[in-house]
Amino acid sequence: MTSADWGSIYKKMGAKPVINATGSVTLLGGSTPVAEVKAAMDAADSAYIPLIELEQVAGDQIAEMLGVPAAYITSGAGSALTLATAAFMAGADDDKIQQLPDTTGMPNEILIQKRQRYWYDRCLELAGAKLVEYGDENGTTEDDLRNAISDKTAAVHQVIYEQKPTDPNVLTLEQVIDITHAAGKPVSVDAAGQIYPLENFGKYVKMGADFQCIAAKYMGAPHSTGFALGTKEVIDAIGRHSFVGYEGRRIRGVGRPHKIDRQEIMGVVAAVRRWMTLNHEDRLSSAEAQSQSILKPLVGLPGVTAELNTNIKGHQPFGVFVSVDPDVVGFTNEDLVTKLRDGEPSIWTRVSLDAPVLEIHVFGLGDGQAELVGNAIADAVTG
Repeated sequence: MTSADWGSIYKKMGAKPVINATGSVTLLGGSTPVAEVKAAMDAADSAYIPLIELEQVAGDQIAEMLGVPAAYITSGAGSALTLATAAFMAGADDDKIQQLPDTTGMPNEILIQKRQRYWYDRCLELAGAKLVEYGDENGTTEDDLRNAISDKTAAVHQVIYEQKPTDPNVLTLEQVIDITHAAGKPVSVDAAGQIYPLENFGKYVKMGADFQCIAAKYMGAPHSTGFALGTKEVIDAIGRHSFVGYEGRRIRGVGRPHKIDRQEIMGVVAAVRRWMTLNHEDRLSSAEAQSQSILKPLVGLPGVTAELNTNIKGHQPFGVFVSVDPDVVGFTNEDLVTKLRDGEPSIWTRVSLDAPVLEIHVFGLGDGQAELVGNAIADAVTG
């Protein structure tokens, strides 16, 4: 159960706190920094430091921990995507850096498979790039990619969801890397949540991609943080386009609004260090136990189907899939979402984009809240 002072800081302002059964979503605030990260951020308050230098040494530490050529801390994975496209188009040319988002005279097309279009590919356009689809809704062939690459191509982009079934109708990352590099163009990878198993953490750059992004919020860093991994050339260019390049080098790049503070930078380093040494068996065991607590009051309820999500890959392990039969309980899955949201306390969840079920995650749940969520669903069905 929630404590008496739960959410009081919001309540005093007239805002309504919620129980987050949706997961690590930006809509609800993304993450809660863990103790090691908070300690590092507090320690960072003790002195000022030139951020152009701090970004360099912090990136070097992350790159060393992950075994990749270079890294750069950004204001979220979406920021890394935007800065990377700027780097692919303008490189390290200061005149071109200051010309963006006007891409005249630069390669400005980011190629993406039609079947891989996704919500966050918008971030690839914000520095002035143009998304160009290759293949169609039925799938992609190697020739589709070969024929799509031209002098206008800045990069070829791939999104990775290792926790989802492989789509046999899209080109694999290995195919994309081979074809794209043969044409002399770079490969970009959105792997924002691919932080577990640990061998997946940074593996796409190790496979040959020139860039990949990670959302640091998934590891207990502040919600507003992420980082880019990649070749030294790409990461150096990202730094030139970033807010510290704007201020430290006095070059007016598109990355100026993508600001991050010294406390967050140190928090990300601490989060990565913790993640690489964490007992992940204990972490997964805890997530499974929370999920089972949600399931317990739902077993055997007429009109309710509830099952454990057994996935452990990526950033949100375990969880519960719940659906209701409207002919039995008298309302739909969407109605259940509304009932939970309108309850006291308000519990936020949502219907999955992949299947007609509520996809409940335990990432954002505090002590005792898993039991509360399970009981609230049971009450909504039986009440």
